[in-house]
Amino acid sequence: MSLGWSSSWVCAALAIALSGALAPGAEARTFGTELTRLQREGAIDPDTAAASRDAYRAARDTARRVSGARRVELGGAVRTVDGIAARGAVTPSRLPALTLTLERNREWWTTRELLRSGARVSFPDSELVWQMIGGQGLQLHPLANFGKLNALWALGRSDRAAAMLDELLPLAAQRAGGLAWEYYFAFGGGQPPWVSGLAQGTALQAITRVATMLGRQADVFPVAAQGLGVFRTPAPDGVAVATPEGTHYALYSFAPGLRVINGFVQALVGLFDYAQLTGDATAQALYQAGEQAARVEVPLYDTGAWSLYTRGTSFHESDLSYHVLLRDFMSNLCRRTSEPVYCVADAHFTAYLTTPPALRIRTTQARARSLTAISFDLSKIAQVGMVVSRDGRAVYSRAATTFAYGTHTLSWPVPSEPGLYTVRIGAKDLAGNTAVVDAAVRVLPAKKRPGAKAARGPALRR
Repeated sequence: MSLGWSSSWVCAALAIALSGALAPGAEARTFGTELTRLQREGAIDPDTAAASRDAYRAARDTARRVSGARRVELGGAVRTVDGIAARGAVTPSRLPALTLTLERNREWWTTRELLRSGARVSFPDSELVWQMIGGQGLQLHPLANFGKLNALWALGRSDRAAAMLDELLPLAAQRAGGLAWEYYFAFGGGQPPWVSGLAQGTALQAITRVATMLGRQADVFPVAAQGLGVFRTPAPDGVAVATPEGTHYALYSFAPGLRVINGFVQALVGLFDYAQLTGDATAQALYQAGEQAARVEVPLYDTGAWSLYTRGTSFHESDLSYHVLLRDFMSNLCRRTSEPVYCVADAHFTAYLTTPPALRIRTTQARARSLTAISFDLSKIAQVGMVVSRDGRAVYSRAATTFAYGTHTLSWPVPSEPGLYTVRIGAKDLAGNTAVVDAAVRVLPAKKRPGAKAARGPALRR
């Protein structure tokens, strides 16, 4: 989600605090002190330590000199790497990405324009994609990068694809007994570094596609093979989540209970393509373990009128973009496997884009002078409004509000006059399909209050 500057500044302090939280007893541990430790232990050479330390000090000192949004974002980038250091997660293999992050943030916030949170940018001398994360500055976004690498492959842009591949390969970090393209910013309650099954699957797919196009299988395939480690390893180090049927691959390594189906399906597509291109038996086994779980899970995300985005620790419907994305991922898996469960899901999710929401009003009577809940059933997420009329004249209207699928109510302050009223409820789903349903609601006379006296008639004249 993109935030305006007024909104991003509100969340900046929280984001910085989260990214820079220190572990007990590690108050003095920063990126700089971790570089000293790694050099002292012989894990990195003096030149590497010096280059990373120079980038860190330059970013830190510059953040003190700039002001406003630039100070928030550049300072946030510094605090983010300090937070990684405080958690003891600075390792030699992570230094290229972390050092580059500091360098690029210093460059951007001293020479370029302000950005809205969520904006994606690149630098003139690089193909890499950076995303603005409010309060944490510019951060490498693995999925965006490998999505771009896939696009360059599809367009046949071999020169640019080769350049981007050479930039991405050194940014993989050692994790889960292999290599992973990690996320280095705080997000959704997760602290960096974390990994994504969706991003890692797309990485394996894009890397092997481009390597094949360039004829570089010999030097690239062995590196890509190490990217299977996170699929073999349980979360949170990896993304594997055991199920009775097979293995679910989590979207976020820090949230194994959050089951996002589009991320799982694309991870499988990536594993499938990687296994097909490389002939890797381990990749094929990992794909099959995930595919067995997906056969059971996929139908659970079909509501009969729309798709669910998540199940597990969170349960809600897809927005329009995620519904279309899931349909496209299902189509990809259907074409690759011809398995009915994926082909049926593809057909259903396509049909739902042109199917109006189904509505049914449950309430049939109300009491005059009361606040009545008009109950209705809704088949899919939609904006729902209500108009109540009598004898063709509107007596009450309710502005449209978004509701998920299921049974809901809309409040109606019932007028004092009994009789037959028409309640009309209209719904517009995320794809723009509309539906309207009418129901007759009989309004009964208001209940007499206990102890209330009967109204007196006119006084008799003598």
